[in-house]
Amino acid sequence: MKTPAGQSNCITCAGENLGVKLGWMDSLKRDFDFILDIFEGEIGPKETILPYNPTLVKELGVKKGDVMIGRPMGMSCGCPITHCGVVSEVDARNGVINWFVTGPLRPRSEGFIDIGYYVSQAYEGIIKESKEEIKLGRRYWFLPRRCMLQWRHSGLVNAVTKLRDGSYKVRIEGLLIG
Repeated sequence: MKTPAGQSNCITCAGENLGVKLGWMDSLKRDFDFILDIFEGEIGPKETILPYNPTLVKELGVKKGDVMIGRPMGMSCGCPITHCGVVSEVDARNGVINWFVTGPLRPRSEGFIDIGYYVSQAYEGIIKESKEEIKLGRRYWFLPRRCMLQWRHSGLVNAVTKLRDGSYKVRIEGLLIG
C-alpha cells in the first residue's frame, strides 16, 4: 500500500532502521527490544510448531514442501490470524513441524493441509536491529518483521551467535504475544 507521499506502509518493505522509524513501538504502542528478520534466502519466518493433536502429522501425511495453514493458540491469548506456510522439516514421531510462514496467497491458489490449532514452540531468525546486546537466556520483547498485525512478541533467547557483521543468529522459545 502507498501513502499519499508515495511511501510504503509495509514494514517488510521499510528497509533499514525500522525500529528507529517505529520509535521501537508496535502497532499498539508497546515497546520492543529488537526486530526478528528472516534468514537470507528463506521464503519466510522459520517457526517450530506442535499441533494440538500431534497425531495429525502422521494422519495427514505432512511432509517437506507441503503447503499448510493453522492458527497459533495458547501463546498468551493466541494469535487471531490464521498462519500459512510451507513445511521445511517434519518429526512425525513427536508431531513437531518446522515451516516457513509465508502468507495466504499460495494456499489460496494451490490448496493446503489444515493442521488446525497449534502451539508455536520457537522462532529462528536474524536480528539486525536491536536496542541492546542480545544475551543467551534472557527474555526479550521483539517484533517479527513480517508480523501482519505488527504486534510485539516475547520469548527467551535459547541460542545466539553473534555474526561478523554485528547481527545475531537466534532461536527464541517460550513465546508469548503481547
